[in-house]
Amino acid sequence: MKRYFIHTFGCQMNVNDSLRMSEVLGKLEYRPTPVPEEADLIILNTCSIREKAEDKMLSALGRYRTVKLARGTLLGVGGCVAQQEKDKLLKKVPYLDFVFGPDSIAKLPDIIGRVQGERERVVETAWVDSEEYVFPRADPETSRGKVTEFVTVMKGCDNVCSFCVVPHTRGREVSRAFPEVLAEVADLAKVGVREVTLIGQNVNSYQGGVSFAQLLLRTAEVPGIERVRFTTSHPHDLSDELIEAFRTQPKIMPHFHLPVQSGSNPVLKRMRRDYTVVQYLERLEKLRAARPGIAVTTDIIVGFPGETEEDFALTLELTEKVRYDNQFSFIYSPRPKTGAALKEDEWGPVPHEVKIERLERLQKIQRRISGEITAAQVGQEVEVMVEGHSRYNPLKRFGRTPENRTVNFDGDAQAGAFVKVLVESATPNQLSGKQTVVLSQPVVVPPADLPSPETCVVA
Repeated sequence: MKRYFIHTFGCQMNVNDSLRMSEVLGKLEYRPTPVPEEADLIILNTCSIREKAEDKMLSALGRYRTVKLARGTLLGVGGCVAQQEKDKLLKKVPYLDFVFGPDSIAKLPDIIGRVQGERERVVETAWVDSEEYVFPRADPETSRGKVTEFVTVMKGCDNVCSFCVVPHTRGREVSRAFPEVLAEVADLAKVGVREVTLIGQNVNSYQGGVSFAQLLLRTAEVPGIERVRFTTSHPHDLSDELIEAFRTQPKIMPHFHLPVQSGSNPVLKRMRRDYTVVQYLERLEKLRAARPGIAVTTDIIVGFPGETEEDFALTLELTEKVRYDNQFSFIYSPRPKTGAALKEDEWGPVPHEVKIERLERLQKIQRRISGEITAAQVGQEVEVMVEGHSRYNPLKRFGRTPENRTVNFDGDAQAGAFVKVLVESATPNQLSGKQTVVLSQPVVVPPADLPSPETCVVA
């Protein structure tokens, strides 16, 4: 029995792509292993949003070279770095066997066959035209026993923000027809999934036959589905219709990830973000009025070319004003073929030490705000959907609130149950407490003897 190991870097789209790879490999009679040293095939599914992710990928390849030398393991790189670098990766890493882009997952059987049968190193990074692209159809059996799952509804991005490499690695926007999405959600519900997260690079620009708001509402009506989430979004697609969906449908969870990137209008203009800070705040105010208590998270880039101390102070001011539940903040790193990389010298590069110092200041403020938000939950009862055992203590349970706050708690409820938890303590990143009431029991679904995609490792 051949075994595979997938090392996943990056976003939810990459995690979902790894699940699809697992399904393809299962049809080739490969089985997963959580131990790379036992693998006959290792795939690194990569992210190129930040330079650090690429560095991690190259470091991991160096570690897996030892496995290849010891047992002849096939070594491949997929995902965004593969799409970006193409055959350059084979030249850079002489022991690498194959490279394939996000559009080529379905071609894995052919790629592996060519590597094994013809002893050739393979590069498969051709784009599939939008009109011909077929979204991978998830096999619901691989989700049996899970209570939450991702569902891809679109791919690519048409915004071409000056800092972002996604249009070059994922291509133009392509939306999946809404009947396909709803059919997949229904199949997932039949195997016990109770929460779905609709994903795409710019998910609320969805155009698959209905508006994105309508897709959310229809998804919430699928029998067995109790929670609906989505990620990630662009502020200019936060429509009144989408806000109204939050007002009227309680199964759409009160959490919105709305990347702002900067609190400075001049920086936003150089980023090619087509909104001002005032416009962003106006949309956010409408959203919060429609769904009081909604948790808002965001992305922020620190040290973008030309960012002055005054620009950065406006980002700190915005952070204090919005009071995000959490931020995903990073220092700017130039990405190949992007407008910002080409203009960095003209706009003025920010010294690395300044970027680091600013990032630390921003994250310190956000930790305080996150801590204040979670501390306010102490002594309160919160609703939690149980996802399984806690990673930190197998004797405890783990789940999330509707606002997407993580909770580790004492209790005996099984995965898929909805419970009330009395919050006894909190950190900026999680809540802790004890189960008080079981609101509903999990859907009982017989286990299946199938390869588990959870052997994918997220870095």
